[in-house]
Amino acid sequence: MKELIKVNRKIEHLKQSMELPVIMAPMFLINDARMVINTCSSGIMGTFPALNARTNTILEEWMQQINGELDRLKRENPERKIGPWGINFIVHKSNKRYKEDLKLIEKYQPPVVITSLGDPSPVVEVVDKYGGFVFSDVINIKFAKKAIEKGADGLVLVANGAGGHAGTFNPFSFIHEIREFFDGPIALSGGMTTGEDILASEVLGADFAYVGTRFIPTKESMAPQGYKNMIVESSIEDIIYTDAFSGVNANYLIPSIENAGLDPNNLHKKKEVNFSELRNKEVKAWKDVWGAGQGVGSISEVQTVKEIVDELKGAYDKSKERIKRGEFITHGTKE
Repeated sequence: MKELIKVNRKIEHLKQSMELPVIMAPMFLINDARMVINTCSSGIMGTFPALNARTNTILEEWMQQINGELDRLKRENPERKIGPWGINFIVHKSNKRYKEDLKLIEKYQPPVVITSLGDPSPVVEVVDKYGGFVFSDVINIKFAKKAIEKGADGLVLVANGAGGHAGTFNPFSFIHEIREFFDGPIALSGGMTTGEDILASEVLGADFAYVGTRFIPTKESMAPQGYKNMIVESSIEDIIYTDAFSGVNANYLIPSIENAGLDPNNLHKKKEVNFSELRNKEVKAWKDVWGAGQGVGSISEVQTVKEIVDELKGAYDKSKERIKRGEFITHGTKE
């Protein structure tokens, strides 16, 4: 593990540029360059999966756009907090764009790179050279220890209830056990949608709340309107955890599975993990079946990213004040 003091200083520098310790999670077919820019300009960290850009050429255009717009915003608003941006990079062998996309990371130097599904060390080698920060997302203790051994600066703990590819561990138990052997930066994921959730994640020992599903029904997201409406209309009971679509267990919206002509009670296990299909919009599993976390029940409307961040910050600040006054926190994020 790299020198912890330097790593923690680096993460504190990132947090100082943010209004809230929140990372908008990278979500497949949801986040694009415009959404990332609006997220960062709202004061939290905006990220996107590299494979959301359908080609390497489009990815380069997005990275140029993000760097250019965020640099402009910082110049024109020196007192305003502009959050950092990050990219999610699948390091699994089935990612056919591995080499070419990694070269773009080296060229455009995103402050944060989040690795998924494999060995982060080649990415760490590249990102270290320009002073960036590498998180590895993990779903269990074994993968967490491997990521640390391979040089990751921090961990994203993908706990039970998170949207998309999620783990099975309770977030409380997961973070407590990780903290037994890791003192570095942690982002906690798992059904968080409110300002109170953000504060609770900090109390548990996380540096960031990793929030995804809450940002699907935003005006900026690439999600089709039907997807946004389904998020607003769904509850926790509309979520199913299955490995039928990518070979890796993930949380999906049951109504989207039914709308795709599939029976959620009779899904067949995928024979192998294969993310190369992510590039094919015609594959039904990626076109019509929609991921979401267990926090959907608290989402009641389509909003802009800024409206959501302002709402989260309001509830977060009020919760902190109630704790200072010794009051119980009653639920009500929209006060």
